[in-house]
Amino acid sequence: MIELVSVDLGEDLFKASKRWRRRSGYAIAFALAIGIWWLLTAVRAFPVFALPSPVDVYHAFVTTTTTGYLSVTLQQDLLASLVRVGIAFVGAVVLGTIIGVVMAESRVIFGLIDPFLQFLRPIPPLAFIPLFVVWFGIGELPKVLLILVATLPVIIISTISGVRDTPRQRLEVAQCLGASRSEILRHVVLPSALPAIFTGMKVGVGVAWSTLVAAELIAAQSGLGWLVEQAGQELQTAIVVIGIIVIGIVGYLMELTIRSLEAAVVPWRGKA
Repeated sequence: MIELVSVDLGEDLFKASKRWRRRSGYAIAFALAIGIWWLLTAVRAFPVFALPSPVDVYHAFVTTTTTGYLSVTLQQDLLASLVRVGIAFVGAVVLGTIIGVVMAESRVIFGLIDPFLQFLRPIPPLAFIPLFVVWFGIGELPKVLLILVATLPVIIISTISGVRDTPRQRLEVAQCLGASRSEILRHVVLPSALPAIFTGMKVGVGVAWSTLVAAELIAAQSGLGWLVEQAGQELQTAIVVIGIIVIGIVGYLMELTIRSLEAAVVPWRGKA
């Protein structure tokens, strides 16, 4: 009994030490980045309008969160972008998972959809803007659809890969036990495909936020992409940096959320 307690305590201490080292590494990397940034601005390695100092960015941050930029605060921009990305990302995950499973399970459906999927994948989101404006106007719908269209292929392809990589032994065991096709899909195929689906979700988060800037070119009046675009046109680089930093932080937080959800739903991933 004492030995078991000692082993558990040792494992807990090891995990705590590992987390501390990882967090310390993050803090050191962040401090080094800020230090290099400050040094470059202090020695005037770049013009002020090209690379604002950390102090200038902080002052711009205070201004955008209090009085706002072009009558819109940073909080309003963040909320608008979160709604657009959130709706599009959830829609892409739901639709992409369904379409991916159907394509993986049916060669006929795969043959019908895959050519269009591969045709659309290389097309940049900006190319769709004129068509979406003509088809759907300049409201919120084309912005959300643009992000969805860019994110959807990632989820579909990840789901197809996950479904097709289901170990044959699991399928054979389920069949021997008399499981129906729907039961095999629900209890064997989908759980086996979840790791690949979560990988697609993590990649899709980056795609969604990357597409946001293009989406908010469609007559937007708020949003982080709109903020970056408008500030860039007026050479307000400190505000541009703020927009970039906020997008990066929010995207990273969404990534961490997906990781936490994955750890809860797929606790066996990475374990023998």
